[in-house]
Order: sequence, then C-alpha cells, then structure tokens
Amino acid sequence: MRNFEKIGGWEKRYRTKWRSFTQPFKQKQMKRRKFLSQSAIAATTTTTLVACNAQSSDNSSSATSSLPRVEWRMATSWPKSLDTIFGGAETVCDRVREMTGGRFNITPSPAGEIVGGLEVFDAVQSGSAECGHTASYYYVGKNPALGFGTSVPFGLTADQQNAWLYEGGGLEAMQKIYADFNIINFPAGNTGAQMGGWFKQEIKSLSDLKGLNMRIPGLGGEVMSRLGVNAQVLPGGEIFLALERGAIDAAEWVGPYDDEKLGLYKAAPFCYYPGWWEPGPTLEIQINRSVWDKLPKEYQAMLKTAAREANINMLSKYNALNRIALESLKGKGTTFAEYPQDILQAAKKAAFELYAENSSKDATFKEIYEQWNQFRQQTSAWSSLNLLSFMNFTAQNAEPSE
Repeated sequence: MRNFEKIGGWEKRYRTKWRSFTQPFKQKQMKRRKFLSQSAIAATTTTTLVACNAQSSDNSSSATSSLPRVEWRMATSWPKSLDTIFGGAETVCDRVREMTGGRFNITPSPAGEIVGGLEVFDAVQSGSAECGHTASYYYVGKNPALGFGTSVPFGLTADQQNAWLYEGGGLEAMQKIYADFNIINFPAGNTGAQMGGWFKQEIKSLSDLKGLNMRIPGLGGEVMSRLGVNAQVLPGGEIFLALERGAIDAAEWVGPYDDEKLGLYKAAPFCYYPGWWEPGPTLEIQINRSVWDKLPKEYQAMLKTAAREANINMLSKYNALNRIALESLKGKGTTFAEYPQDILQAAKKAAFELYAENSSKDATFKEIYEQWNQFRQQTSAWSSLNLLSFMNFTAQNAEPSE
C-alpha cells in the first residue's frame, strides 16, 4: 500500500512537471491556431470588400455607361491667364467629366476663342456654344434686372449673395428672367468684395470724377455715369492697354490678385476702396435651355453640383490669394486709399434712385428689386448685429504685426 502511494505520488509529481514542460508548446500552438483563424477571417473580409468595391465600381460604371456621350463647348468672358476666374469655368468642366467617367465633356474656351468676352450670353442663347461662364451684369442692356444675378451697388456681400440665391428665392427669380432668352443659369463663382478701381490721378472729392473715362460695367456703371463719369464696358483682357494708352482714365476689375496679373498698377498708381458696386459678385454658368432639357437628369444633377463647387472654391481662392497680392502691390508703390465720403454718399443716393426709376418702368425689375431689397434689409440687420460688431472690434484691437 505504501509502495503504491509512493508510486502514485511520483506519478502525480511527474504529471505536474510534464504539464509545466509542455504548457509553453501548447500555448504557442493555441496562438498559432488563433493567428491562422484571424488571418483567415481577415482574408475573407478583404476578399469581400474587394468584391464589394469591384461590384460598386461595376455598378457605377454600368450606370454611366448606359448614359449618352455628350460633348459641349463653353464660351467664357475671361482670359486664360487669370487662373482663378477662368479656373471657375475649368472646375465645372473637370468635375462633370470626372463624375460621368468621361462621358460628358465640356471644353472651356477663353474670351475671344469662340466669341468675345462680352458676347457669351448671345452665343449661349443662339446655341453656337452650349454653355458659357460669365457675369450676368454684362447684359443689363437686355434686362436691367440681370444685374442682381451678379451684384448691384450697395448690395449683398458674397455670403449674403449666396444666401439670397440658394435660400432666399434669388436663383428662381433670375432663372425666370433667363427663361425669356432660352437660357438657364446657375451660380458658378464669386470673387468676394472687389476693390474700387485704379485711377491715373488722385481722387479727393466728388468733383474729381467728372469727365473721367472709366471701365465699369453693370448698374455700377450707370451710377458712376450719374456722378459725371463716362462709363465704358471692356473685357478683362483689354483693360490694361486701354489704361496704358490713355483711352480710359480709370478701371475696375476684381482685386489685388487678378489686377496685379493684368498689370493695372503699372498704368494707374492709385487704387481705391471699397468696390461699393460689387460687394459680392456672382459669376455663373449660362446654359442653352434647349440642350439643357435634352440632358439626362443624372447629368443635370452633376452639372449643378459642379457649378456649386466652383462657386465656393473661387471665393476661397480669392480670399487666400488677395492677402498676398495686396502686400506685393504695396511693395510696388501702389497707393491704396478709401473713397471720399462725399463720393460714397452720392453714389448710394444715386443707386437707390436708379432702382426706384427702373421699378417704375419695368414690372420684372420691380418684382425682383422688392424681394431682393427686403432680403437685403433683413440680412444686413443680422450681419450688423453679429458679424460687423466682431469685425469692428478685431480691426480696432489688431495685434501688432511680427
């Protein structure tokens, strides 16, 4: 009995030692099995995801492949050298091509290639170009209310303009006007608040404007005419030569970045602000309504999305680029100055007199103006309460530059 107990004790001790000896090998084996199991799951998951992605790609490809191939030409009002404003047209075209897998191609052309920079509207209306990238206020001679589609004197900032167009009924109002010309339009760019123009001579008071020849379009040009200026409309690519050769005494374009590229500072040393006639000008894509109606709904949706992207991107780019160009122009000797108060006061008075006169003559203008003006007053009250108070404080308490 005692021997059995000894043997049993030895066996117990032996098994304990054996387990302690073999345990690491068992743990490694278990880890290996777990690793192989997880690897198999991962491989299965990866295969599934690849299959899903391939199926999704195939579905997307099959979705676009069932749609027709479309080739359009886009006339623009801009020289290609102005990469930001012409870039708005390129953004629209690039995004449409990408979203349709190359089945819907729009080719943008700089001013003068298809038609002149101020003839885009006519080209789109006639169908000689399926679409165009331009500014509606170039065509106020066709209907003065078209000015609201871009910007009007003492009107809306870029944010307010977008709010009016997208959420305040502005786009619907503008499209109603364009329908009379067989055109549909969508916002596709905004330069932000513009500068007040380049002058060969210093402007000290209202009287200094009288008799000047100035390049300025839209209703802003009409207001300047009431202040004694001979307003002219020229496409961007022609401004510098006209200014340099003395055909005009002053010109406005956009702001520091574009104006420096055009070389306007070389021909006129004085640059004034603010651009009260264009506090937030929208650029747009105009599309021949007949060809628009023939587009598949999918292409229409993609084109509208691309236009909205161009609208937001352009404003962001100008806000980023103008800050750098402003310092550059200061270093090149440009004199920046604020418009005298008598000019600003006279211009505002003339602007709202013009609106009243146009409203009395044109029912369409009156309808849009009254709706726009109500929106302007309400959004200005909000901006003054919140944004203006913040901007005034930061301007008055600016940190010293490093």
